[in-house]
Amino acid sequence: MFTHHITTATLVAMVLLPAVAMENCPSAGTPGLPGIPGIPGRDGRDGEKGEKGEPGLPLKPGLVAQKGQKGEHGPPGPPGKIGRSGAKGVQGFPGLEGLMGDKGMVGVHKLELQSAFSVTRRTKAHPIPRSPVRFTNVITNLNNHYNVDTGKFVCHIPGTYYFVYHASSEASLCVSLVRDGQNLASFCDHVTSNLNQVSSGGLTVNLNKDQAVWLETNDHKGMIGVDGKQSVFSGFLLYPY
Repeated sequence: MFTHHITTATLVAMVLLPAVAMENCPSAGTPGLPGIPGIPGRDGRDGEKGEKGEPGLPLKPGLVAQKGQKGEHGPPGPPGKIGRSGAKGVQGFPGLEGLMGDKGMVGVHKLELQSAFSVTRRTKAHPIPRSPVRFTNVITNLNNHYNVDTGKFVCHIPGTYYFVYHASSEASLCVSLVRDGQNLASFCDHVTSNLNQVSSGGLTVNLNKDQAVWLETNDHKGMIGVDGKQSVFSGFLLYPY
């Protein structure tokens, strides 16, 4: 900066000296040499944006247009059409466990997985010993798994079943629950008076497909089935295998 001031003073002196000399001297001297050019000044500030120009002339055939400067960012366009679905992504991590829902309505198993029956014996005649006791009056026989002609229940759905009987008797009675000829359990009630008796028994049994279950008596066969003195045989599937 100091050098700049000295140079400027020198230039001023060089310009003023001829004028002073001309005033003091009756005749002008020889003009001096031109001074050294000064340092270029700084660039001025950018001017304001000009107005939009007129449209240019059409491009002549055979000429290639030059790429112009990048324009300003335009307003966003309307949304485009939905594109094709992409490829299936990788399975994500399991989410957090949700809250417990409300308790649902009581459901019912499919009809194919249901098996239940209740039958009664309506006769005063005693059953034949060591043969299936026939209960011919059907109260319930879901899917017809109990055969009223043979007196046997035949398993169509492998699983665990519950069988129960209630018998009225006018004489001593022994009832056995039989599975394919195997005596699973026997229940006896010996009558010691002229009064009618009521006996009952039940058993949980595992059955495979086509196995049969029935009731059977021995020589103590005093079972009857009349109004007010019924004999009932029932069974149902607890759960399938």
